Amino acid sequence: MNKSVGLGMLILAILFLQLSPTFANKPAVTIEGPTSVAKGTEVTLRVIVTHNANSASHYTEWLKVVADKKEIARWNYSKDTRPEAAEFTKEIKIKVMEDTEIIGEASCNKHGSKGPAGHKITVK
Repeated sequence: MNKSVGLGMLILAILFLQLSPTFANKPAVTIEGPTSVAKGTEVTLRVIVTHNANSASHYTEWLKVVADKKEIARWNYSKDTRPEAAEFTKEIKIKVMEDTEIIGEASCNKHGSKGPAGHKITVK
Protein backbone atom coordinates (compact mmCIF):
# COMPACT_ATOMS: atom_id res chain seq x y z
CA MET A 1 0.00 0.00 0.00
CA ASN A 2 2.84 2.43 0.81
CA LYS A 3 4.33 1.91 -2.65
CA SER A 4 0.96 2.75 -4.23
CA VAL A 5 0.66 5.97 -2.23
CA GLY A 6 4.24 6.94 -3.10
CA LEU A 7 3.66 6.24 -6.78
CA GLY A 8 0.42 8.24 -6.71
CA MET A 9 2.18 11.20 -5.08
CA LEU A 10 4.96 11.02 -7.68
CA ILE A 11 2.44 11.02 -10.54
CA LEU A 12 0.60 14.00 -9.02
CA ALA A 13 3.87 15.89 -8.60
CA ILE A 14 4.81 15.27 -12.24
CA LEU A 15 1.38 16.39 -13.43
CA PHE A 16 1.59 19.54 -11.31
CA LEU A 17 5.01 20.41 -12.73
CA GLN A 18 3.75 19.85 -16.28
CA LEU A 19 0.70 22.06 -15.75
CA SER A 20 2.39 24.86 -13.79
CA PRO A 21 3.24 26.98 -16.88
CA THR A 22 -0.48 26.99 -17.65
CA PHE A 23 -1.13 28.73 -14.32
CA ALA A 24 1.75 31.21 -14.68
CA ASN A 25 0.70 34.83 -14.48
CA LYS A 26 2.32 37.00 -17.12
CA PRO A 27 2.25 40.78 -16.65
CA ALA A 28 -0.78 42.45 -18.20
CA VAL A 29 -0.79 46.11 -19.24
CA THR A 30 -3.73 48.51 -19.38
CA ILE A 31 -3.43 52.02 -20.80
CA GLU A 32 -5.80 54.76 -19.64
CA GLY A 33 -6.08 58.15 -21.27
CA PRO A 34 -8.21 60.28 -23.57
CA THR A 35 -9.33 58.81 -26.87
CA SER A 36 -9.95 62.12 -28.67
CA VAL A 37 -8.12 65.44 -28.28
CA ALA A 38 -7.47 68.69 -30.11
CA LYS A 39 -4.26 68.87 -32.14
CA GLY A 40 -1.28 69.91 -29.99
CA THR A 41 -2.82 68.80 -26.70
CA GLU A 42 -0.48 67.37 -24.06
CA VAL A 43 -2.11 64.29 -22.54
CA THR A 44 -1.28 62.17 -19.54
CA LEU A 45 -1.42 58.42 -20.02
CA ARG A 46 -1.63 55.99 -17.10
CA VAL A 47 0.08 52.68 -17.81
CA ILE A 48 -1.07 50.05 -15.32
CA VAL A 49 0.81 46.77 -14.92
CA THR A 50 -0.79 43.83 -13.13
CA HIS A 51 1.33 40.81 -12.16
CA ASN A 52 0.91 38.32 -9.35
CA ALA A 53 4.51 38.45 -8.14
CA ASN A 54 7.05 40.99 -6.93
CA SER A 55 9.91 39.20 -5.17
CA ALA A 56 13.66 38.95 -5.79
CA SER A 57 13.12 35.71 -7.70
CA HIS A 58 9.92 36.61 -9.64
CA TYR A 59 9.15 40.14 -10.82
CA THR A 60 8.24 42.36 -13.77
CA GLU A 61 11.52 42.69 -15.65
CA TRP A 62 10.62 45.58 -17.96
CA LEU A 63 7.84 47.86 -19.12
CA LYS A 64 7.90 49.79 -22.38
CA VAL A 65 5.55 52.25 -24.06
CA VAL A 66 5.60 52.90 -27.80
CA ALA A 67 3.82 55.69 -29.71
CA ASP A 68 3.44 55.13 -33.45
CA LYS A 69 6.23 52.50 -33.45
CA LYS A 70 8.70 54.74 -31.55
CA GLU A 71 9.63 53.87 -27.97
CA ILE A 72 8.73 56.82 -25.74
CA ALA A 73 9.25 55.31 -22.27
CA ARG A 74 10.96 52.28 -20.76
CA TRP A 75 11.55 51.02 -17.24
CA ASN A 76 13.98 48.15 -16.57
CA TYR A 77 13.86 46.26 -13.30
CA SER A 78 16.07 43.72 -11.56
CA LYS A 79 15.90 41.61 -8.41
CA ASP A 80 17.37 44.58 -6.53
CA THR A 81 15.33 47.33 -8.22
CA ARG A 82 11.87 45.83 -8.58
CA PRO A 83 8.65 47.73 -9.22
CA GLU A 84 7.04 49.23 -6.13
CA ALA A 85 4.34 46.51 -6.05
CA ALA A 86 2.97 43.56 -8.04
CA GLU A 87 0.43 46.01 -9.50
CA PHE A 88 1.90 49.40 -10.32
CA THR A 89 1.18 52.47 -12.43
CA LYS A 90 3.44 54.75 -14.44
CA GLU A 91 2.34 58.06 -15.93
CA ILE A 92 3.72 59.59 -19.08
CA LYS A 93 2.90 62.81 -20.91
CA ILE A 94 2.88 63.15 -24.68
CA LYS A 95 1.91 65.93 -27.05
CA VAL A 96 -0.56 64.67 -29.64
CA MET A 97 -0.18 66.23 -33.08
CA GLU A 98 -1.95 63.54 -35.12
CA ASP A 99 -3.87 60.31 -34.62
CA THR A 100 -1.60 58.23 -32.40
CA GLU A 101 -1.47 54.57 -31.47
CA ILE A 102 0.03 53.82 -28.06
CA ILE A 103 1.28 50.30 -27.28
CA GLY A 104 2.37 49.15 -23.82
CA GLU A 105 3.95 45.85 -22.88
CA ALA A 106 5.57 44.37 -19.78
CA SER A 107 7.53 41.17 -19.28
CA CYS A 108 8.16 38.87 -16.32
CA ASN A 109 11.65 37.51 -15.64
CA LYS A 110 10.22 33.96 -15.53
CA HIS A 111 7.17 33.77 -17.79
CA GLY A 112 7.56 36.52 -20.38
CA SER A 113 4.83 38.84 -21.58
CA LYS A 114 1.07 38.45 -21.87
CA GLY A 115 1.36 40.58 -25.00
CA PRO A 116 0.93 44.22 -25.89
CA ALA A 117 -2.01 46.45 -24.97
CA GLY A 118 -3.14 49.25 -27.24
CA HIS A 119 -4.75 52.67 -26.89
CA LYS A 120 -5.69 54.97 -29.77
CA ILE A 121 -5.93 58.75 -29.59
CA THR A 122 -7.61 60.58 -32.45
CA VAL A 123 -7.17 64.26 -33.23
CA LYS A 124 -10.43 66.12 -33.75
